[in-house]
Amino acid sequence: MTNVSSTDVLICGAGAAGLTLAIGLARSGISFQLVEKAQTPFGGSRGKGIQPRTLEIFEDLGFVDRIAAVGGRYPNQRIYRPDGTHTDEAIFAEGKPAPDEPYGVPLMVMQGRTEQVMRERLAELGHQPHYGCALTGFAQDTEGVTANVIDQSGEHTIRARYLVGADGGRSFVRHALDTKFPGKTLGVRAVVADLRLSGLDRTIWHRFNEGNRASQLALCPLAGTDLFQLQAPISAEGEPDLSVAGLQAFITARIATGFDVIVHDVSWASAYIMNARLADSYRTGRIFLMGDAAHIHPPTGGQGLNTSVQDAYNLGWKLAAVLAGAPDALLNTYEEERRPIAAEMLGLSTGLLEAAKRGDMRRGREVQQLDLAYPTSSLAFEAPERHHSIFAGDRAPDAPLTGAAGREVRIFDLLKGPHWTLIGFMTDHATPPARPGLHIHRISSHGELIDTHGHFGKAYGIAEGTWVLVRPDGYLGAIVEADHFDELEGYLDQIGLTEGSSREEMLAVRSHLSEATAF
Repeated sequence: MTNVSSTDVLICGAGAAGLTLAIGLARSGISFQLVEKAQTPFGGSRGKGIQPRTLEIFEDLGFVDRIAAVGGRYPNQRIYRPDGTHTDEAIFAEGKPAPDEPYGVPLMVMQGRTEQVMRERLAELGHQPHYGCALTGFAQDTEGVTANVIDQSGEHTIRARYLVGADGGRSFVRHALDTKFPGKTLGVRAVVADLRLSGLDRTIWHRFNEGNRASQLALCPLAGTDLFQLQAPISAEGEPDLSVAGLQAFITARIATGFDVIVHDVSWASAYIMNARLADSYRTGRIFLMGDAAHIHPPTGGQGLNTSVQDAYNLGWKLAAVLAGAPDALLNTYEEERRPIAAEMLGLSTGLLEAAKRGDMRRGREVQQLDLAYPTSSLAFEAPERHHSIFAGDRAPDAPLTGAAGREVRIFDLLKGPHWTLIGFMTDHATPPARPGLHIHRISSHGELIDTHGHFGKAYGIAEGTWVLVRPDGYLGAIVEADHFDELEGYLDQIGLTEGSSREEMLAVRSHLSEATAF
């Protein structure tokens, strides 16, 4: 007999995107099930770059220091020339932590370790993925999704309010929806492998034959491990030998003379064809796509995993809000905001791939994702319209403050958690009434928080009397000056932050909220 269970959200795929969504839902008190068809967690390096904006997300979710502890900084790259000389250079433009941007450079953390830390955080919140559990079919109606899954104990039916496909580039969910996945194959086939080897300095990323696709090879020491990651283009024909002996011969044939590199073990290896693809739609009724199920990037620039994490971070708070009573139309802003970002990242990654073919591996601020924003989102509200400095839809900068009791407080401390945050700057008059899910703070010379060193004023560039409303994902929802205060009240009502309503009361009135609400 088929077992039947129910939940608010069924997440298919327990990679970085699925785990991010699960953590976000767990801390909001939303019920979910996280299923993964693989029998065991992924342990390889595949995506190894964690960009500064993603580090900010991981701080909010409660595990950024653990991530940093299992990884490390990127080493300089050493480019070997045919004449035996070499050049050392940094891959990323050197950046230092700043008051508004606490994470200056990307970290290197192999994907398997990133996901391990995320599973540990999820376990702290009382949940875990269900491995060896494959989605075999689903059907949706106006109230939810009925999904069929199979694991070692048999077939099961899960009834969910929403289904999220985070199941990778070959997504079962996307195929079942018949959602188109246009794009192109980029004409590059490559091998990537995690190796234990001897004979190379572990403080350097070694690059041989740059610009020559027939013989190019890179060996990067994976921070926090005793492994090197091998990356190299290979022929489009035939199957590569990914054994110890096969990769030993492959490396020996491509590296410069004078090296005695010995491969001792292969912990993970894969051959793949680079693609750039973007799903036509991210939402079909009560079903959503995110991560590699919605977009596939070439690995250049380290954008794939980071973009996937931010998809989940965006979708998670919106699902939680709608399940708590906000209008369903809020969920339409997920595709509205995230699909253009993915298109932009696809263009960036593809451009960086072309540069890499020429031997140029340098990366600047463009890969850090700190400047990505949602300025045209229907959730971005300004009164009056702004023409300089910060805008609605921008990432909310960090800034150090001093609390009235004397302790140091960061803006990111105020934002941490699944709530909205309203900050008044030198606002001495109107005060919004308390609303569930909204935290209110004032910054002034004699208030709760003091901009002691002027960092908040510099980062935000707003006039005295202005209110800034920060979304649960750390982006500015609204910027409202004092004489437009009533319009801020209307915005709060519109997004479902109803005055004086508990979560249960919000659920009770959900059916009366118009799905045509404009955001």
